[in-house]
Amino acid sequence: MTRIAVLTGDLIASSAATPADVDRLMQRLATIAQDAARSLGTDPPRFTRFRGDGWQIVVSPAPLCLRITAILLTGLRASDSGIDTRIGIGIGAIDRPGTQDLADASGPAFSLSGRALDGLSRTDRLAIAGLPDPALAWHAAALDTLAHFAARWSREQAQALHHRLLAETRPLQQVAADLGITRQALSSRLAVAGEKPLLALIRAAEATP
Repeated sequence: MTRIAVLTGDLIASSAATPADVDRLMQRLATIAQDAARSLGTDPPRFTRFRGDGWQIVVSPAPLCLRITAILLTGLRASDSGIDTRIGIGIGAIDRPGTQDLADASGPAFSLSGRALDGLSRTDRLAIAGLPDPALAWHAAALDTLAHFAARWSREQAQALHHRLLAETRPLQQVAADLGITRQALSSRLAVAGEKPLLALIRAAEATP
């Protein structure tokens, strides 16, 4: 069976937003996931919304799960909506891929992802399940590090890191030009956003079989 990652999430404090705002945020997440798949050359994420403010995507190959998680978080923060998302990541096999979307898909990766999300405390934002130790331990630590930086991003910092994560090999001068800022301003935003440690963790995750 193919080993994939399933990301299951829900919006935080969505009850304070209007239904129209929640709809826009869900569409934003779907667009971010699709843009990431195109940029990274992965399979379509098959974004599926459920339970009002819940959502789910598949990530294949699985080692890209940390980068995709970071891309989703930066993209959402860059939207300046004031609403974040929790994410549970499940690594495993998929038994049934589903028909139109992921609503009727099944397999260990889906179960693990749902349990990871349900097991989050009120203050935690990210969790992962389905990896053997010690890989599970350091992936969890990597997610804690990502959550630490994510809680402190400004809109501009998140926007800069979002572009960097989508196309890591792209020259910084081009990224700066797209954002309409100087190369120095971009480097400053990336440094504060945690680019160096986060990219190191992401690359390590992607090198893990």
